[in-house]
Amino acid sequence: MESPVQKVGAENDQLLVDRARLGDRHAFDLLVLKYQSRLLSVVSRLVSNQSDAMDVLQDTFVKAFRSLNTFRGESAFYTWLYRIAVNTAKNHLMTRAKEAKDVSVDEDGTGEVLALQDIAAPEEEAGAEELQRAILHSIEQLPDDLKHALTLRELEGLSYDEIAMAMNCPIGTVRSRIFRARDNVIQEISQKFPGTFSL
Repeated sequence: MESPVQKVGAENDQLLVDRARLGDRHAFDLLVLKYQSRLLSVVSRLVSNQSDAMDVLQDTFVKAFRSLNTFRGESAFYTWLYRIAVNTAKNHLMTRAKEAKDVSVDEDGTGEVLALQDIAAPEEEAGAEELQRAILHSIEQLPDDLKHALTLRELEGLSYDEIAMAMNCPIGTVRSRIFRARDNVIQEISQKFPGTFSL
């Protein structure tokens, strides 16, 4: 008998999204089953603690479900989910870093909070978010073959050999595509954000 995951592989993600928007929780459950292991792999590379990674994954699907109406189908559903997962993981890491930074241990080591340390200015956070949006937008504008190669390398962390297999092309082609993609993104970002030279 066909498993739900195998069955969803044959169905169109957009159809499942449309059904989920109409309140069909089973349709969204099928999307979760289809993508949870891939997303957990992505999140685990960003959040090393496995328990925290599972929390981030859960938060990702909650945010995705609540934001289904914002999915316009301009990119693959997995790409949209991927962005939510990465942003959720980054927010988790930023929150943890701030918590660690905000706590000052007193001299006798009791661990009581004595004072809040300086926190990044809102302008800095806004600038970082703007840069991140610009990079993602720049990647989205790439030709499909370049975008796919760069996404597999930079966002999914696949090796050149794995990308060559996934894209069914020689490894030299993969290297060329990734180089051209990076070059395009770096040039565009350097124009918008002078002094920023890497992804």
